[in-house]
Amino acid sequence: MTHPAAAIELRDVEIRFETTTLQFDCTIATGGIVAVAGASGSGKSTLFHLVAGLEDPDRGEVRILGRNVTTLAPSERPVSMIFQENNLFAHLDVATNVGLGISPALRLTPADREKIAHALSRVGLEGFEQRLPPTLSGGERQRVALARALVRHRPVLLLDEPFAALDPGMRAGMRALLGELHAEEGNTILMITHHPEDVKALADRVLFLDRGRIIAHDTLDRFLERRDNAAIDRFLGNE
Repeated sequence: MTHPAAAIELRDVEIRFETTTLQFDCTIATGGIVAVAGASGSGKSTLFHLVAGLEDPDRGEVRILGRNVTTLAPSERPVSMIFQENNLFAHLDVATNVGLGISPALRLTPADREKIAHALSRVGLEGFEQRLPPTLSGGERQRVALARALVRHRPVLLLDEPFAALDPGMRAGMRALLGELHAEEGNTILMITHHPEDVKALADRVLFLDRGRIIAHDTLDRFLERRDNAAIDRFLGNE
């Protein structure tokens, strides 16, 4: 029986590649911010792709908000995803890029245009509607991507290293913005990061992956106290 508080369930999920097999089994409650950490190649992006529907498992079941979505296309899942490279179209202005979150065909009503303006205002980009992405800073482009996710109002948001290209000052500002928006939206956020400071500043819980397995699924406090695994020690700098 599915627990009503579960945002995401990976039930005995297995995905096979040429040289390795990844296995995931976990339940993520609704409404929190979960950091997904681990060394490069540990399976973090694959886990995201399974939740988003960008890859299909060879075995097992993916459930979101109690519904089996294993065979659903990405567009049919209640999920938004922001990639490290933010996936903006360079030849389209900011408002149009955000509008793609409402209608991929860009059939936008006046009410939709108001939603776009409101979302841009919420991420600190009021008046940027006509700007083109190449004229923006890295932090501004990530805020456009966040605005696009906001107008979709999906209950699950996946962030794949959203601050990777930002300098420390911009990282801190984006973390603060994300925390504020999460408090307003009440959505469930999973965030891939290689930075312990992102985990400490934002996360309620931590999923830690090592060689295609989830080796820790802890509250933040419990995770920070761990001294029982070399990969976690390396990540936290405890060595």
